[in-house]
Amino acid sequence: MLPNQEAFFIFVTMEKVAFIINPFSAKKNYQPFLNELKKKVENPLYYISESIQGTDEFIQKHFSDTDIFVAIGGDGTISTVAQNLINTEKILAIFPAGSGNGFSNETQFSKNLDELLEKLNQRKSRKIDTFTVNGRLSINVSGTGFDGKVVKEFEKTSRGFKNYIKVSLKTFFSYKPIKLKFFDEKYQKYNGKYLMINIANTRQFGNNAYIAPMASKSDGLVDMVLVKKFPLTYSALFAFRMFTKKLKDDDYVTYLPVSEIEFKVNTKNWHLDGEFNRIKSPIHIKVQPSSLNILI
Repeated sequence: MLPNQEAFFIFVTMEKVAFIINPFSAKKNYQPFLNELKKKVENPLYYISESIQGTDEFIQKHFSDTDIFVAIGGDGTISTVAQNLINTEKILAIFPAGSGNGFSNETQFSKNLDELLEKLNQRKSRKIDTFTVNGRLSINVSGTGFDGKVVKEFEKTSRGFKNYIKVSLKTFFSYKPIKLKFFDEKYQKYNGKYLMINIANTRQFGNNAYIAPMASKSDGLVDMVLVKKFPLTYSALFAFRMFTKKLKDDDYVTYLPVSEIEFKVNTKNWHLDGEFNRIKSPIHIKVQPSSLNILI
């Protein structure tokens, strides 16, 4: 194929594709991605976002003439883009550029632009579940308690996996468990104090830390993960199981598969897909089955 033919081929197949870049992800080093994109795609439609409002406005402006929106960033960026695509036929694609990239890992997107462009050429997709926390969208894992506090403190750092570990260790020893109370009599035996409560649509937080190894993003359920504060002697086992996909029900961990549930917790500190949020109880979790179209 001649060079000019190749350029024409790429240009044609990248029609109706928009790239949305979060410049604050990946230590703000997005320029190499953009340079490579411009070399491989002629006149790509892209937007460098500096706010959620800006992203929303860009998507709405190009909604009618775009089939695939590519989010370049972490889980928070992906969730922001996804919010505009829920219950439509528009397709979400991802180039991971965050700290943990949990959702990207779970949907088989890598940091290889050639692989992404090949997927975009094929244009195959499938529907997956999402869920809401008091009406706010989550696509991956959201939670409260210890990890909600960790995310709050983590956002004060320059991010990165090492800082996440440092903040986690510092927070663990001082954090007091939160109180959980279910409304449904069926679940009231689980009322009590917990280190953290996670709602998992997929298996991992990110960085291959699998908080819910049996979770599925296409079964109409989320795994509610209740973790009691455990002694230091258990922490190594907990970490080993989490990073080897072997966490399971035991004296400290409980899994509740649910499609909808309500409860109260005595904290407003939550993270939604790794982004800090303040959410007041009572909490209403609701799965939205097959609500998001993902490129495969």
